[in-house]
Amino acid sequence: MTVVPGEPEDGDLVAADGKIAVPSHVTDAIRTLIEWAGDDPTREGLVDTPKRVARAWREYCAGYADDPAIHLARVFEEVGGYDEIVLLKDIPFQSHCEHHMAPIIGVAHIAYLPRNHVVGISKLARVLHGFARRLQVQERLTAEVADCIWDNLKPLGVAVVIEATHACMTARGVRTPGVAMVTSRMMGVFRDDDRSRKEVLALMGRPA
Repeated sequence: MTVVPGEPEDGDLVAADGKIAVPSHVTDAIRTLIEWAGDDPTREGLVDTPKRVARAWREYCAGYADDPAIHLARVFEEVGGYDEIVLLKDIPFQSHCEHHMAPIIGVAHIAYLPRNHVVGISKLARVLHGFARRLQVQERLTAEVADCIWDNLKPLGVAVVIEATHACMTARGVRTPGVAMVTSRMMGVFRDDDRSRKEVLALMGRPA
């Protein structure tokens, strides 16, 4: 393993400049990838790229250090008798597919029917981001968000719909831009009761 002067050793947490420390074996791997792609990792514009890429990926994958369930631990029971659907629409998110590590960019609609308490609405977005900031497939992301809300809030129903574009399809392979993938997971009354499912989908602006 090559140790680059001025870079932290493996196990160090912070570099001298206060930024996230990047172990040399990580920067070596990125340099190898740059060279394999056909460029020169020693040229001026690419000299610091390995460290930038490594730090960016720590940010992209920050969800591995997050337990999304924690965001649902605090609930509120004083809701003035409210017992209808709670919906957070059009939550933007970014993820990366685990097959090509290419961006997944989209929006999520998250709804639940409270049983006897609610959670702060920002927490639904935090749950989404906690799972999205990992290497993902959209189907699993959809299920993980819904299951987390179901298991921790114990609501009467959960509905999650995600619509996203995948760079592994738009920028490589078939190279077909403008195609969105839609996934959904319905639980509780939204799965078992047709009227409830139609109501939540209508609120999301989705066809029943």
